[in-house]
Amino acid sequence: MSQTIWVGAVAYDPKVVGIWEGMRRYFHEEARLPVEVVLFQSYEAQVAALLALPGEPLPRIDIAWNTNLAYIQADAWSDHRCRPIAMRDTDVGWATKIIAVTGGPVARLADLKSRILALGSRDSGHAAILPVYFLQREGLVEGKDYQTLRFNTDLGKHGDTGTSESEVVRAVLDGRADAGAIGTPFWNAVRSERLVPEGALTEIWTSRPYNHCMFTARTDLDPALEQQFARALFGMSYDNPTHRPVLEAEGLRQWIAPQLEAYAELREASAQQGFLTRPLA
Repeated sequence: MSQTIWVGAVAYDPKVVGIWEGMRRYFHEEARLPVEVVLFQSYEAQVAALLALPGEPLPRIDIAWNTNLAYIQADAWSDHRCRPIAMRDTDVGWATKIIAVTGGPVARLADLKSRILALGSRDSGHAAILPVYFLQREGLVEGKDYQTLRFNTDLGKHGDTGTSESEVVRAVLDGRADAGAIGTPFWNAVRSERLVPEGALTEIWTSRPYNHCMFTARTDLDPALEQQFARALFGMSYDNPTHRPVLEAEGLRQWIAPQLEAYAELREASAQQGFLTRPLA
């Protein structure tokens, strides 16, 4: 039997724990791959474990289920030696939406001048890092052309919980902010699940697309183990009634090979905003 592969994931509620119990069961019982899961409270701790050297007093993992920011950090801090393995089909083509009250004073991006923009957690690529970056490219500079109201909720989770995006929407609705930045998945949920009165909010701007999560291997993981892990992921089928609940719970229909080009803008934005400065040991 192959040696155990230690996989890290960040857990923030019982549903996430259940997803990883299902994944572990699939690896053990069907893929015949000895995978054990280490659950972390933050992506900072998970990236540290992925980059830990032998003998360091940290948990050491072989593979991390990273957000786009955590993947970029692991890549940068390993001198580009950490290896991307796989991502969800739903990790492709994310975007940031700027939303505002329908019929209000903000109907287009230029209307943000001298107004307040609500942002999610500062470590959220889609609800904070990229909005500031994209708006700067549009000629709108934070603190100069517009002010921000930030909701630094669940820092360390990189916006995964969606809590800060809920705060953004609430602030726009109650008038504390003139507009807000949220990711497309949350905006889709707002509309499909009718989280706000129908027609109350309008999207006034959409960013260029970018990608989200990535399974990332540590630098010295045996390539054969990495390939076994990837084959097991790619072997999951949405048409298989045993696989489907696990895939649906994790929000995908198919695992796909890494598509790396769409991380470039987050890489640049993260560098500009100090997120690629490695914490002191």
